[in-house]
Amino acid sequence: MTTYGLSLPQGSKADLRHDITTVAREAERLGYHSLWVYERVLFPLQPNDGMYGVPGLAWNDGYQFNAEPLTVLTAAAAVTQTVELGTCVLVAPLHQPLRLARTLATIDQLSGGRVVAGFGAGWSSDEYRSHGAEIRHRGRDLEATIDACRTLWGPNPVSYQDTRTVVDNALVSPKPVGTIPILVGGGSAPAALDRIARKADGWIPSGLPPEAIGQTWQHIRQLAEGHGRDAAALRLVPLIQVYVADHDIPGDRTPYQGSPAQLADDIAALTAVGADEVILYVVNGTTGTEIVDRAGALIEELPN
Repeated sequence: MTTYGLSLPQGSKADLRHDITTVAREAERLGYHSLWVYERVLFPLQPNDGMYGVPGLAWNDGYQFNAEPLTVLTAAAAVTQTVELGTCVLVAPLHQPLRLARTLATIDQLSGGRVVAGFGAGWSSDEYRSHGAEIRHRGRDLEATIDACRTLWGPNPVSYQDTRTVVDNALVSPKPVGTIPILVGGGSAPAALDRIARKADGWIPSGLPPEAIGQTWQHIRQLAEGHGRDAAALRLVPLIQVYVADHDIPGDRTPYQGSPAQLADDIAALTAVGADEVILYVVNGTTGTEIVDRAGALIEELPN
């Protein structure tokens, strides 16, 4: 059965002091399975790259203000009991692996074992330069971050080394409550898909129609089996941006824009291609109250 997650408010119109905790509490009460945060670290006024790496594509103005995701996730952890707490996604190569592993493990302990780590390689060379990192090494550094986290979360004493991290026979704490799943976002190039198949516990696609998600997912599963992994254990967790209208939108409409009933039909297509969970980003909800109202109307129409 497909479950549903909800993105937390992080933008400029959110009242961070109140909206994060309001949405977190209410999403859990409404029956959402998970809460999610994303990462943008800055908004270059003259960017070197188009949004999502697409040449000439202007950056969304919504990226001008973004609260730090792991702090937001910690606030949500403090006011909830059951929902999973995920990152969708962190630009993993921008994070020092030891610090990232310890932070995620700490949130996992605070929440009683509810963290899901979603990692991505990113697409902004401006963000990479701001962290003293090189975007040309993003694939390598993403893989190294995955390896580092899994090793650092494992039994003590720990020894681990890559180009950014050296831990030599040391005790590293805290450890997660159990096993933190690592999902990887994006991916269209063969190397990226193979990385998901080899390293990840699942895939977070976004911006793709259901048919393309289904085809790519089957390919990832086949690659995983070729690497000796259990493809059935991998999780498919698409992220979609939804515009929740008060009434049906007549005629031809853009997918994921419509009434709750229309959106439920759209989301059913993701279930049909194997989605284990669907993350919903409510684009016409900026305040906590707006997000809760629209997310509440939508989940009433979704099968549970």
